[in-house]
Parts: sequence; structure tokens; C-alpha cells
Amino acid sequence: MDQVDLTESIIEGNVFIYPTDTIYGLGCDAANRDAVARLKKIKGRDADKPLSVIAPYLGWIFEHFEIEKKDIAYLKKYFPGPYTLLLRKRKLSFMDWISPNDRMGVRIPKFVSGDGYIMDAIESSQVPIVTTSVNLSGEKPALRIVDIYEDIIKKVDFFIESKNERKLSGKPPTLVIDGKEIGRK
Repeated sequence: MDQVDLTESIIEGNVFIYPTDTIYGLGCDAANRDAVARLKKIKGRDADKPLSVIAPYLGWIFEHFEIEKKDIAYLKKYFPGPYTLLLRKRKLSFMDWISPNDRMGVRIPKFVSGDGYIMDAIESSQVPIVTTSVNLSGEKPALRIVDIYEDIIKKVDFFIESKNERKLSGKPPTLVIDGKEIGRK
């Protein structure tokens, strides 16, 4: 699948598996409520449990979260990279099907060599995508396509295999809350 096909697939509301910079993720257009509900069902995730998103571009973060222009250095410290920033939403109702709380996890990954077209497709789509580990809730995240339960693969619309699986770190992204890094296992 090339960048153009991936961009179209995101916009069409498909649920898919893709490599991030850390582990394999399960994703869809975060603005598409039906696709998000389907993703949660595939994952076996509680409908009220928050998800994180990959921002399509830096300006999207400024539009929807309480970030000031002076905070750009803060964002550049973590993006792109293996971090999820828990940011305060400008409006509580913003994407409340993703996060019913006043904050939402936001990422801009640094994709491994050969996989950068995935971020290019997200940018082209102009929509955020859900990013959550591709596993059943509570299970170990997948580092390789062969590690993903066959049942999950059968339920998604497509999957993208990393061009360089050996480079995935295997660690979930570090959570950053108010500038404090919190490692996750």
C-alpha cells in the first residue's frame, strides 16, 4: 500500500494495523465515531476508556489543545518521538468519544526507516488517527505481525507490515504529563 492508498483508506474509515516507532498499532480516523467504536470492539476495550491519537500536523495540536505559541520548544522536544503527551483539550466535548476527560493523549511518532510514508499519509488525510497497541486489552503489545492474534487480523480492513521490524523499540511510548515523563511497561 502506498501513501495515496493509505490516505484514502484513512479517510474512508477503515480500521487497520500499522507499525509505529515503538510497537504495532491499531488505528482509524479518530474523527469517525463508527470506526472508533469498531476499533474498540476489535480490541475488546471498554467503550469509556480513553484512547490516544496521532496528530496529523503540529498546527492541529495548537487548534484543539491548550498550548501557547511559547510552548513550541516543549512540543519539539518530544515530537516526533516515542512519547504520548497528555494535553488539556480546549473544549471538554472535543472528541469525547476518544477521551471523555479534559485531556487527551497525543503523539507524533518518529517512524522507523522505510515506514515514514505512514506519517506522510496521516498528514495528507488532515485527520488524527487513533493509536493504541494492537493486542487484546491487557495483553502484551505486538512487535511483529506474526505476534498479532489471527482473530484481530481477520477483523481489520488491512495491515501494514513494517519495512524494518527489528527497529521497533518494543516499549510503549513514554507518557508525558505536565512536562513529567512517566515510563510505562
